[in-house]
Amino acid sequence: MTDLINGHVLVPVANPNDARTTAAALEPYHSGRVTVFHVIEKGGGVPDKTPVEQSETLAAESFKAFQEQFPDAELATDYRRNVVESIVEASGRLDVDAIAFHPRGGSRIVQFLAGDRSLKLITEADRPVISLPDSGSEAQGG
Repeated sequence: MTDLINGHVLVPVANPNDARTTAAALEPYHSGRVTVFHVIEKGGGVPDKTPVEQSETLAAESFKAFQEQFPDAELATDYRRNVVESIVEASGRLDVDAIAFHPRGGSRIVQFLAGDRSLKLITEADRPVISLPDSGSEAQGG
């Protein structure tokens, strides 16, 4: 399967490992424009999880990791507490055709307690949201 996703796609990533995994999962399916997106989580009136400089470094490392597979990928960041809201708003601002992501692991209880961002993204987005399979899955012949 190739070129099933051929428009402008927004790809949120959390860290360098997630960026590599997501890029590998996207590669067999995509032939269009890619904007890789990282949300630097801000506290919004409460202390930040990590210092902004550390979060910006993580974003830069994530972009570099994604660009190992997609060297022409465009880069975008946002500073926000609500990650899903940031992704949805960025998809409109950047006028993307779809949002593609690789679901992150974790038990169902962890997903429930964390609010399951994947489900929120799928239900709150105003454009198609594509959940990418693992790069070694049967859907990709591996």
